Amino acid sequence: MTSPLRALRLRARRSLDPAHYDYYAGGAGDERALGENERAFARLALLPRILRGAERRDTTVALFGDRAAMPVIVSPTAFHRLAHPQGERAVARATAAAGTILTTGMAATTPVAAVVDAARSERPDAAVWFQLYLQPEPEVTEALVRRAEKAGCSALVVTVDSPVFGRRERDERHGFHDLPAGLAAENMRDLPGTGPGGLRAIAMSPASSWDDLRRLRSMTALPVLLKGVLHPEDARLAVAEGVDGLIVSNHGGRQLDAAPATVEALPRIADAVAGRIPVLLDGGVRRGSDAALALALGATAVGVGRPVLWGLAADGEKGVRQVLDLLHTEFDHTLALCGGRSPADLTRDMVVTRGRPAGTGGSPW
Repeated sequence: MTSPLRALRLRARRSLDPAHYDYYAGGAGDERALGENERAFARLALLPRILRGAERRDTTVALFGDRAAMPVIVSPTAFHRLAHPQGERAVARATAAAGTILTTGMAATTPVAAVVDAARSERPDAAVWFQLYLQPEPEVTEALVRRAEKAGCSALVVTVDSPVFGRRERDERHGFHDLPAGLAAENMRDLPGTGPGGLRAIAMSPASSWDDLRRLRSMTALPVLLKGVLHPEDARLAVAEGVDGLIVSNHGGRQLDAAPATVEALPRIADAVAGRIPVLLDGGVRRGSDAALALALGATAVGVGRPVLWGLAADGEKGVRQVLDLLHTEFDHTLALCGGRSPADLTRDMVVTRGRPAGTGGSPW
């Protein structure tokens, strides 16, 4: 039986140029990390509690001054106009209509100001975060930060798992290295070192350091989240550095193919942080029950990336709204079945590994 999200993915595949589908769908190397993100959720189960629920659940979460109708937000993904002419604008409107938070990125094919405007045309208080790669030239990073601030973004999501680009063999087979004519990473336009209308490439730097992060934090009052944290010691360092939040992520399996599944890395990160700052997760979330598992293991919220792209490619803004509404409905249903009134009622003692006896110390954590 095909799930609704899988059905959207099949429709997206039929509508997309094969090179563009593989760009979205593919991962690094042998795509082990990509596949494990989903398989790891399938290895987990929830032990429901009984006789303690509520007729109506409160699924809202507060994140860095923003409020989301559910603990599922939209993760940053690149080049939405490859999927649909309305691209990031359609995703922004759908996300705002669903009452949750959009993270738009440096590699968007629509400028950040236009993305925020689209979101707020749907809901005046819509929250949009800006995803950022620290650039080797501090003045370029600062120009991007100022652009996000001016647009009205309410947080910065700094991707830290990409000192170099991942090796994505699907892209190499297709020879997919450049966007089609008329499309560009619009946030990289009109930055220091370019003429009017000029574009810069997004640079990765193996030399990026905590000093660069300190410099970033000194130039903005916006909350700063680090995306791509997998090692608990890095989580401890981030807390010590005053970072506002962490996102446990392996870049959707697109960077280090030897990386673990994110839901398997999550408990150790949550333990290292010990509730001092919020911990989010993305990678492999395909059901509302996946979100519930992640919250039980210590996440405050989860992000979804590829499902949003499948909805966009299959049916534009309507397709994205379908994805987000489905995940919200599934999460609320799972919460009810687990005897929960709010996301805080999902706790680690409710998570077991399939095949291990439930109720006999079955949790591997």
